[in-house]
Amino acid sequence: MEIAENMESFWVQTAIGAIKIIAMVYDIITMPIYLILQRPWKRRALAKRVKAKIIQQNDTSITYHGVDAPGEMHVKMLQNNINTLERMFNFVTKIHSTKRCIGTRQILSEEDEMQPNGRVFKKFKMGDYMWRNFIETEFAATCFGRGLRELGQQPRQNIVIFAETRAEWLIAAHGCFKQNMPLVTIYATLGDEGIAHGINETEVDMVITSHELLPKFKTVLGITPNVKKIIFMEDQLHKTDVTGFKEGVQIIPFSTVIEKGEKSKMDGCSPTPDDTAIIMYTSGSTGTPKGVLLSHANCIGTMKNFCDIFKIYPDDVLIGFLPLAHVFELLAESVCLLTGVPIGYSTPLTLIDSSSKIMKGCKGDASVLKPTCMTSVPLILDRISKGINAKVNAEAPMKKAFFKFAYQYKTKWVARGFLTPIMDKIIFKKIARLMGGRIRGVMSGGAPLAPDTHEQIQTCLCVEMVQGYGLTETTAGAAVTDKWCMEYGVVGAPSSVNYIRLINWEEGNYRVTNKPYPQGEIVVGGTSVSKGYYKLPGKTGEDFFEEDGQRWFRTGDVGEVHPDGVLKIIDRKKDLVKLQAGEYVSLGKVESELKTCAVVENICVYGDSTKQNTVALIVPNPQALDDIAERQGIKGMEFEELCSSPVMEKAVVHELAEHGKKCKLHRFEIPTAVTLCKDIWTPDMGLVTAAFKLKRKDIQERYKNEISRMYAS
Repeated sequence: MEIAENMESFWVQTAIGAIKIIAMVYDIITMPIYLILQRPWKRRALAKRVKAKIIQQNDTSITYHGVDAPGEMHVKMLQNNINTLERMFNFVTKIHSTKRCIGTRQILSEEDEMQPNGRVFKKFKMGDYMWRNFIETEFAATCFGRGLRELGQQPRQNIVIFAETRAEWLIAAHGCFKQNMPLVTIYATLGDEGIAHGINETEVDMVITSHELLPKFKTVLGITPNVKKIIFMEDQLHKTDVTGFKEGVQIIPFSTVIEKGEKSKMDGCSPTPDDTAIIMYTSGSTGTPKGVLLSHANCIGTMKNFCDIFKIYPDDVLIGFLPLAHVFELLAESVCLLTGVPIGYSTPLTLIDSSSKIMKGCKGDASVLKPTCMTSVPLILDRISKGINAKVNAEAPMKKAFFKFAYQYKTKWVARGFLTPIMDKIIFKKIARLMGGRIRGVMSGGAPLAPDTHEQIQTCLCVEMVQGYGLTETTAGAAVTDKWCMEYGVVGAPSSVNYIRLINWEEGNYRVTNKPYPQGEIVVGGTSVSKGYYKLPGKTGEDFFEEDGQRWFRTGDVGEVHPDGVLKIIDRKKDLVKLQAGEYVSLGKVESELKTCAVVENICVYGDSTKQNTVALIVPNPQALDDIAERQGIKGMEFEELCSSPVMEKAVVHELAEHGKKCKLHRFEIPTAVTLCKDIWTPDMGLVTAAFKLKRKDIQERYKNEISRMYAS
């Protein structure tokens, strides 16, 4: 057996060696052609150019501003005085009028489908996308806003939207903007208490929700006494049950509100730039979610930022599936409206051909829509990356070795400023077909993206990968990389309407005088910085301040700025732990790196200042855990038994140690003991936020016995 494996390995290595020789000969012959056609020195020069300049500097702080001139759309917005979301939508409707605007995929039926294991699941038989053009979308929004007025909703009166991402969400939002009604956004994944907190704090009496989420209000209405009307977005297949709700509360279909608006003579109520457009509740990673006040001027500022980064092409299409209750997705879709890019809506359950609700023989949304652009978050990109690795590792040795060669070949030439069209066509375009085959741009936001994941997604999907940095408090836009960026792990230069300042954080030894790069807490200033937190003047005073007529926000993140003006996030003040021997460990940084390990589905690293090492709580990937068990000679154990096995814990510690070394983590940063958690952490459990960010205190409280056991061992 061993001899056969050695022979196979020998032939694989020989074949790959021959392919490398052929590739080298091909490179020598074609190099002059590629030099003339691609001009890689230009790409390298654009990547290395200075993107931000220092405008203020002393021993305690340093401030940067971007150097690039405003783009074409940014200038158009200034020329046409587009300073509110209402004006923006009116402006683009005149330009794009009959062009496709927003699309929803038809669900033809829901049918039972037998699985290979004998179980029966309900699956969707899907049709084509049904589109509204810009005129139809704008008219629907106008009617919805008027319909709300007919139902008694007044300008400047808060209204909650609690629904999944879909076309009606955007119509409802712009209907509210047209009537100057502040839109309170609440994550669709929040539990009853989180929903009630947002509703009660903003004192709304009207809520917009969906067919799927409406049943939640049978309990939520018991703790939200002010709510008198609930509007629900209808389902394509099923009639909505509107019985069993609290007496005196009206349950109204979305279409009825639009019908009322069509008959209404009510005028619009145009907002001013300083009026509140959105009260956006944060996901609550450090406690109770806070309502962030975002004005029309804040939103328009970030849209200008995004327009300056992205080049739009006439055939561009966005696939929308991230939560619109997250500022990043809402502003990305708003930029699509502004630039005439159609948005086709999807869900994680129907996104690709293999998604859980897609019937066998039916195509996923991406295959039908064939988008060119998508927004994503590191959590999804990490899963795609692990999926690619798992598929490659399951292949025969020759295929696996050839993929590794192709990957290394492409990354080597891309780092030199070249494109690899032949290799893309042979290998990587097949992977790109997963998302319809036309994706050219992916923007990641919401959390730090691991450099390995960034490189793999950009390489394997053949896309321009753009990473942004921002918070709800800065209306998402603080810094963004550009398409020429050749460095992984950075978040780009300050956006065009923003400033980035670093200030000394002595406790963590981060100072602007540090070498080779200035370091410090990141403070963001500019047009996109929020007015503050809703009904929290004390917290607003702590985190926000005014200086020379400019609004600033203390992020709590720690960064460094490179000589070309690009920002890199290196730490978070609340995530920093000092171990017994004096070493500082950034828990968030360690988690970000270890999340790319195949066995890690989710991870929370814990450090005790009285100990010399860190430990970790891990939600393992079941398939990867099975693979490790097989290598350990363990067979026939269920997932729960594997999680409880001391042998498996030691094996996972070894996997983390090996992966940590590859990621260049220090020895003291790598956990020396782990607990394998049987339960997947969900917002309902209270261990992660609605945006799936860790709630450290809650996790540590729930697993305090396991943490004690790990340190005792």
